[in-house]
Amino acid sequence: MAAWSVPVSKIYRGNETISQSVPRIKGVRDILPDETPVWRFLEQKIHAQAAAFGYREIRTPAFEATELFVRSVGSETDIVNKEMYSFTDQAGKGLTLKPELTAPVIRAYIQNNLHREAPLTRLYYIDALYRQERPQKGRLRQFHQFGAEAIGSPYPEQDIEIITLAYDICSAFCSDLTVRLNTIGDPSSRSTFLELLRKSLEPHSAAFGPLDRRRLQSNPLRLFDSKDEHTQDLLDRFAPRIHEHVSSEDAEHFATVKSGLEALGLPVLHDPKLVRGLDYYTRTTFEIISPHLGAQDALCGGGRYDRLVEDLGGPSVPAVGFAAGIERLLIAAGGELPGQVPPNQVDVYLVSKGDRSTQPAIELAAKLRKSGYVVIMETLRRSIKAQFREANRTGARAVLILGDDEIAAGSVTLKLMDSGHQETISLDRATDILGDYLRPERPVDGG
Repeated sequence: MAAWSVPVSKIYRGNETISQSVPRIKGVRDILPDETPVWRFLEQKIHAQAAAFGYREIRTPAFEATELFVRSVGSETDIVNKEMYSFTDQAGKGLTLKPELTAPVIRAYIQNNLHREAPLTRLYYIDALYRQERPQKGRLRQFHQFGAEAIGSPYPEQDIEIITLAYDICSAFCSDLTVRLNTIGDPSSRSTFLELLRKSLEPHSAAFGPLDRRRLQSNPLRLFDSKDEHTQDLLDRFAPRIHEHVSSEDAEHFATVKSGLEALGLPVLHDPKLVRGLDYYTRTTFEIISPHLGAQDALCGGGRYDRLVEDLGGPSVPAVGFAAGIERLLIAAGGELPGQVPPNQVDVYLVSKGDRSTQPAIELAAKLRKSGYVVIMETLRRSIKAQFREANRTGARAVLILGDDEIAAGSVTLKLMDSGHQETISLDRATDILGDYLRPERPVDGG
């Protein structure tokens, strides 16, 4: 049986059929049984790679106080202004389904006093997130991310570690990746740059759309996130470059990160317009991009946020992290990923016939499962022929046949599906004998 029989393209547009009496929810989808082996495989690889870097998993609630995201992400961002699923509970508290994961992780870090355990805290996560944006390829309203946060180190080697972790996970599933890298300096040097940016662009403000004109006044750095091609053209022509206006310490930090990644063999591209779409970033910003994603080519993004922990009421500690979209990683992987996924292996299909065989079949199935076998038992009371067709469909390695005659004789018939070898064995010793045949070190001779 194929490990992944659902076309890759179906991941991005939602499920195709639904009862007419139940309305479709726009921008969400079901992950069906033929697809979940790929998701589990990917998640297992993420767990393993994060553990190899010394990161520990954290899980935060599905919703948080709305204020958390307004304070951390920024009131002028598209996430807060347009995309959050927010509501008021019965106690009058404003709550929001998580649109991103860094702020919840930092909130948990602060409230649970994780900084008291060690001077450096390494955390990672795999979770579902929610944003009410226009559904498109790889961007749904409920989507899934994995990521990591390293809290406690201000040094460039921590940036290198977090970017390397992100790159190693992504490159395990798809090729032709590039690390897009920039620095936006610290808040003190950035304030000077923002004034320069505003003065450089104000003479051209009439050419901006309404949203970007508002950004020009409130937070001109957000103009670099604009999806308006005309805005981007104006930035290319008239905007100063932020990396040229950071402090010498910030410039040295960036140079060390860039050279360290290049020394590891990572393909690095300096993108002077990369600022990322969240207000909490400082110094390093980065994305991992894939040519298999089209114009919106970011597979993963992150950066340093040295003020966020303190801004949310915690100690003054620096941090750096990233998040990557699982749906987008599946797109970038394309046809490469399914071939890596081991198929779901059914060891035994238990064929039963006759009224007396039901309870012994239940007991035999339980015994085999306790011994570690994957067992499917017939419960529809179909014909023997139909049960064998089902055994073939599931890809079972062996069939055990238990009927009234076998019950009377205290035996069970074993048939190996690959070789066709068949024999009658003792019911009491079925587990041991089955193990002899199914163990790969003892091939069946078909005799």
